[in-house]
Amino acid sequence: QVQLVESGGDLVQPGGSLRLSCAASGSIIRIYTMGWYRQAPGKQRELVAAITTTGSTNYADSVKGRFTIARDRAKNTAYLQMNSLKPEDTAVYYCNADVGSYRGFTTHRDDYWGQGTQVTVSS
Repeated sequence: QVQLVESGGDLVQPGGSLRLSCAASGSIIRIYTMGWYRQAPGKQRELVAAITTTGSTNYADSVKGRFTIARDRAKNTAYLQMNSLKPEDTAVYYCNADVGSYRGFTTHRDDYWGQGTQVTVSS
């Protein structure tokens, strides 16, 4: 069993900054890829940023140059530094992780999601 818990969402002014955290816990063997997704009202969930085990990153065009994803492998934690926030960044942000874990005497690799954290950018 693996759990992801996000934190750091808040109400901020346009141009402000936030740092989101995602902590993974449970019977983890290895986390392969971690990422941040967001979903605005009436819109589909979209990938914001992702990071692999080697540190390779991928960003949505809309956040390049403003957001930075990082991870602490020892702590099974991912971060999303969000700068120069815009109203269109308003959404619920979800952490996602591709995780290998123990299930009894076997192992399994699966995708997990956090509960989401609200980010609101408004003046």
